[in-house]
Amino acid sequence: MRAAEEEEMASATIPAPPKKRRFLRFVKRVLLGVVLLLVCALLAGAAYQAIANWKDARRFLQEGRSIALGAEFPGVMLNLNCVGQGTPTVILDSGLGVPAAGWDLVLPEVAKFARVCSYDRAGYGWSSAGPMPRTSEQIAKELHALLAASGEKGPYVLVAHSFGGYNVRVYTSKYPADVAGLVLVDTSHEDQNQLMPPSLKKLANDQVAQLDKQRQLTPILIFFGIARLTAGGDNNSKLSKEFRDKMKYLQLQAKFVDAAVSEIKNFAESSDEVRSAGNLGDRPVVVLTAGKDEDEKDLPKGVSLQEMREFRKTWMNDLQVRQARLSTRGKQIVVPDSTHMIPMERPDTVVAAIREVREATKGAAAPKP
Repeated sequence: MRAAEEEEMASATIPAPPKKRRFLRFVKRVLLGVVLLLVCALLAGAAYQAIANWKDARRFLQEGRSIALGAEFPGVMLNLNCVGQGTPTVILDSGLGVPAAGWDLVLPEVAKFARVCSYDRAGYGWSSAGPMPRTSEQIAKELHALLAASGEKGPYVLVAHSFGGYNVRVYTSKYPADVAGLVLVDTSHEDQNQLMPPSLKKLANDQVAQLDKQRQLTPILIFFGIARLTAGGDNNSKLSKEFRDKMKYLQLQAKFVDAAVSEIKNFAESSDEVRSAGNLGDRPVVVLTAGKDEDEKDLPKGVSLQEMREFRKTWMNDLQVRQARLSTRGKQIVVPDSTHMIPMERPDTVVAAIREVREATKGAAAPKP
């Protein structure tokens, strides 16, 4: 019995064959090398992002000034950029996911004949983060506080693109004496989601369902430089590289991601707020409507060109017409050679509409709600 135990113990201590030991050492070294390479890549990516962001911060200095909103919004400071002279002052509100810089082709032209202000909503551009959730009513309250704190006098001509239309319509409902007229640039409509084709509606619902995961993942991708490396460029010839680089810098920030995600997640609530806002009275209103189809190559996966064309007809001939009819002095102008991004593709039409509305407000009686 003792001999058997000694034999068993001896066999247990027999070393592995030399070839097997060499193979195991090789595998360990490969795995260690892969881990080291991954760590080095992540560190290099983080350094790349930090250096690029440092350079961008010095290259793209703040356009405007930071203004504290006061006790109702503790710690919130919004960026307001005002230029030009003349009343009524024009206020620009951008679309979802677009900082105030999206008005770069419009603002200097309007400044030639009016005082005009663009601003970054909370979380956007050079503004600080703001309270959640980001609904149109919350945004309208913050804009009102911003204008009051800034000393810019109303009433104003409010100009909005896309989702910004929700914000200015709610603002008009809450502060009717502040609004002399409006320009709605291909702005969102509260019934648009119900009238979307099934494929587009499914895409929108899928994107909303993935937002929380994207919100958690995106700051990591930004920190390690992956988001910057993979950010697609915009080949629109009207947009300079300088402009595209500035937009990338402003959008690759965690506070921007949080704000934009919240606006998307609460789009339905904002729709209800706009639906309750009512009409625009007898204020002069110009509705600019994009009349050009998107290129087929730019369509979301799973959405056909035919479906988009059908929805475009609904958009142009129904939803946008309803926007113009919100005012007894409303007017729709179709921009046939522009897609949704009219402020970047046909900024001249926005400038002309602003001039028209401003002229219509002069000498007119106070607008009726």
